[in-house]
Order: sequence, then structure tokens, then C-alpha cells
Amino acid sequence: MTDEIERFTVGKDREMDLYLAKYDVLGSMAHITMLESIGLLTKDELQQLLAALRTIYKEAEAGRFVIEEGVEDVHSQVELMLTRQLGDIGKKIHSGRSRNDQVLVDLKLFIRDQLKELVKLTEVLFHELIEKSNTYKDVLMPGYTHLQVAMPSSFGLWFGAYAESLADDMQYLLAAWRITNRNPLGSAAGYGSSFPLNRQMTTDLLGFDSMDYNVVYAQMGRGKTERNVAFSMASLAGTLAKLAFDACMFNSQNFGFLKLPDECTTGSSIMPHKKNPDVFELTRAKCNKIQALPQNVMLIMNNLPSGYFRDLQIIKEVFLPSFDELKDCLRMAAYIIKRMKVNEQILDNPIYDNMFSVEEVNRLASNGMPFRDAYKKVGLDIESGNFTPNKQIHHTHEGSIGNLCNNQIKELMQKTIDEFSFFKVEEAVKVLVNN
Repeated sequence: MTDEIERFTVGKDREMDLYLAKYDVLGSMAHITMLESIGLLTKDELQQLLAALRTIYKEAEAGRFVIEEGVEDVHSQVELMLTRQLGDIGKKIHSGRSRNDQVLVDLKLFIRDQLKELVKLTEVLFHELIEKSNTYKDVLMPGYTHLQVAMPSSFGLWFGAYAESLADDMQYLLAAWRITNRNPLGSAAGYGSSFPLNRQMTTDLLGFDSMDYNVVYAQMGRGKTERNVAFSMASLAGTLAKLAFDACMFNSQNFGFLKLPDECTTGSSIMPHKKNPDVFELTRAKCNKIQALPQNVMLIMNNLPSGYFRDLQIIKEVFLPSFDELKDCLRMAAYIIKRMKVNEQILDNPIYDNMFSVEEVNRLASNGMPFRDAYKKVGLDIESGNFTPNKQIHHTHEGSIGNLCNNQIKELMQKTIDEFSFFKVEEAVKVLVNN
């Protein structure tokens, strides 16, 4: 039964900790540099430890780091490797901290890197959408309400709408970055330490914007950080899921508005004419799963009081792998958008003629006819089969078919991206790893 209990309590923690290995090493580098500054390590001990940790960091970065059988977690594995190489010196790295603040800082360093990758991939997709929007700004397509043909839209509007949605999603990623980029190291088990720790020093060494000041709150941030980051991921996933749904629908023969790249579709085992939009269907499903992530995290941590509880371990299992799924979806979406072909002859089909009815109502109203009378006249013309659409439309207001405001949307996106402190973080990590 002892083995069963161990299997139950450890769960997938060793597997999940592999995501955190290089970040655990980074946190340790900063921590021991600070310990030397307050007299808990000698200069020689620090240099030996840093050299050994840099070797472990390279192993982790290359994917060769392993947590051995019988070793509880990534923190114990790193300490074991140091002790094997350096003896008792390796045991000194744990002074002034707990596995609680170790995992907190590991998670924050991991999330920082993942958010940076999400920002870069979102930016790539954003620019693909803007480029397509500009390319096809004059190509009209039906706009729908209630899945009924409604009014004229354009591919410029359709692509541009998703670009602007990503600009809003970027605001959520920025909020997640700001909450993440605060240093919990030094909070120990949640109540600080009697050692005279210099928390500002580790904050600077790791490139954090500030620290989580109150040590109890630093521990309360476990789960809360993941939940807030998950909300930003869910927002981004929501945009991708909707884009994927539209593309799957518009790719179908009933619509025929666009054509997806052949390599992103698959055939049927019995129907030779089929090209199923599998990549976007899987994107939709994966993104819908990611939209449930905040609730998964919330239900694990929501009814816990302050302090650490083992429940929080389970958050790793749903949270850490979700970044790879979302990044894959962003890559796939950018690939497809870049290669997507647009049908520029949609309006040749008379089934879309009635979408110009509002244009005619507005033309009559502009020429002096009361709007309600114009509405009634056009309705009767349609009913009697006498409606002839004028497909030459002229929309001028901001955000309309004739005035997409794509430059303003690009400025909005760039302004948000410029607020991420990526360079500061990169420089801090470079100094720790290479000195």
C-alpha cells in the first residue's frame, strides 16, 4: 500500500516538473548569489555552485535533464546533482527558502517565457490577418446575422476583425505578464525567514519588475497567477476558435467563400470529393478546451484558505501543457491564413442580391424619402421580385468597408506589445547564465 500511496501523492508531478527544470536552476542561481552577499556562502562556494548550476541549466535547456526514480521533484534533483559534485556545499543552496517559494518562482519564470512566445506567435498571426485584410479590402462577401444573409461585408472586414480581436487579446496577455513578472522568492513557506534576505537583489537578478511584497500574499499567488494567465489564454483561444469555425464554414461547398491549403485538409475514406478542414476543426476543439482552463484552475484553488496546500500540485497537470497546445494552434492558424485562397466572385450568385436591400433603403432615405417608407417600398419590391440591387457601395465611416482603419489597429497592437519588458528579462537571464 505504501507504493500506492506514493504513486497517488506524486502523481504526474515529476513529469510536470520537467517543464520547470531550467527555471528552477535560474532561481537557484539568483538565490545563492544573494546568499553570498549576506554572508551565508563564501565567494569560492558561490563560484563553484554557479559553475555547476550553469552546466545543469544547459542540460535542462537541451532536454537532457531527468528526475531520477525515487527523487521527489525538480528541486530535490538539482540539489542532489550539486551535492554529488560538490559535497556539502550543494546542501547550502536551500538556506532561506522553501520548496513553496521555489515552485512559485519556477512557475513565474516558466510563465514569463511562455507568455513571450505567445505574444510573438500572436503578433505573426496578427500581421498575416492585416496583410490579407489589405489585400482583399475591396472584395465583397455577405455579412450574416442569425446565419441569414444580412448586409454587404468584405474580406477586408472579416480578416481585419480577427486582427483587432487579437489586439484586444494582447491586452489580456499584458495584464497576465504584469501579474506574473513579480518576484515571490524569499517568501519561503509563506512567512518569510529569519535570515536577512535581500529580496530586491533576487528581483533584479531575475529581471522581475517588482516583488510580491507581502510573503503571505506571495503564497496566495499560487493558483491565482495561473488562473489569471489562463484567462488571457482563454481570450486568445476564443478568437482562434471563432476564426476556425468561420473558416470551416466558409470553406464548405454551401458557401465556397474561401479555399484552405490542401495540406491542411484530409479526404474521406469513401467519398472522393471530400476535403475536410481537419486542422481548423482540431484548432477549434483545442481552443475550446483551453477556454475551460480558467475554470479548471479556479475549481482547484477557489475554496482554499491562505497558505500552501497539496491541492495546488494538480494545477500543474492542466496548466503547464496548455501553452504548447495554444502555441501550436497559433502556428497552424498563421500558416493557413497566409495560404488561404479567397473567392472573388461570390456576388455573381443572385442568392446574395437581397443583401443590398439596406443600401437601397439608405439611398432612398438620402434622397428625401422617410426611412420607414423606403423600408416598406424595398420590402415590397423584394416580395414581388422587382428588386434590382446596386452592388456599387460606398461606405466611408471609420471601421467600415471603405475605411478599415487597419493602420490604427496596427498602432493599437504595437503600443501594447511595446509595454512588455522582454528586453529587461532577457538581459537579466543572459547575465545569470553566461557570467
